[in-house]
Amino acid sequence: MLKRMQHTLLDMQPEVAAALSARAPVVALESTIVAHGMPWPHNLDTAQRMHDEVRRHGAVPATIAVIEGRLKVGLSAAELESLARAGASVAKASRRDLAMLVAQRRSGATTVAATMIVAAMAGIRVFATGGIGGVHRGAEHSLDISADLLELAQTPVAVVCAGAKSILDLGLTLEVLETHGVPVIGYRTNTLPAFYVRDSGFALEHRLDDPDAVARAMQAQWALGLGGGLVIANPIAPVHEMPRERVDAAIAQALAEAAVQGVHGKASTPFLLARVAALTGGDSLAANIALVLGNAALAAQIAVAHAALGPAPVAL
Repeated sequence: MLKRMQHTLLDMQPEVAAALSARAPVVALESTIVAHGMPWPHNLDTAQRMHDEVRRHGAVPATIAVIEGRLKVGLSAAELESLARAGASVAKASRRDLAMLVAQRRSGATTVAATMIVAAMAGIRVFATGGIGGVHRGAEHSLDISADLLELAQTPVAVVCAGAKSILDLGLTLEVLETHGVPVIGYRTNTLPAFYVRDSGFALEHRLDDPDAVARAMQAQWALGLGGGLVIANPIAPVHEMPRERVDAAIAQALAEAAVQGVHGKASTPFLLARVAALTGGDSLAANIALVLGNAALAAQIAVAHAALGPAPVAL
């Protein structure tokens, strides 16, 4: 069934297809960060720089999106620019949206969850993003919990990120991941990174300090038949870290504005990130760019190490 889906629904860029056929390292990249995560032209420039970082560290980049009903694994330069220019007018696609976009031959920018799904279909095991979604603040009333967390519980892809986005309830996000058996591995850190800030104050059970160790953890997870993904939490570099007090103040104001304006659901994250960027004079955008580039570089190193281990059983 999986082979048929790949044949009928997936369009792989030739370079990506050749790399996967040769069992060479490939890194998946999401497209929501391009369409919804950053303004033009920073979004296109950052996407191109992420590609460059992946290549510089020995892997092939594969940005994933839905284009006119086709699941694209690797975008052409023209497709990437078109997506960046279209911005928020492109649908934000999570698990629940993929079938509808395919059936209606529409386009969509894939979230962490949707990117994981398509990456797994294609046979890509490493994915770089900025921060995963999680439990939103006030979720005890709104029940607003990102589909990213449930996808991590069932889809065998390692997600390299700077932790969860700072706008979320990080403690509850960790609790949900633990409940679903998702390993959260601090990369050279004992605490969960908080996106713009290196240390959220929440301790992690697992720490690994080199790409080879991460690759071995991935192989063990899937060889044991445990399935699901892994979170590789990579802190923003110290030189790009923002002061916690400044970040917290901007987030508090952005959350208050969202409540007054009735912003909720899938519109919440793009709204909050944009407001935090504005309230910090663009400093949070610069930090966001720096951390995604760092994650792309680390993901490529992990993909290289994982490819060197050879194939292992994977529970899909």
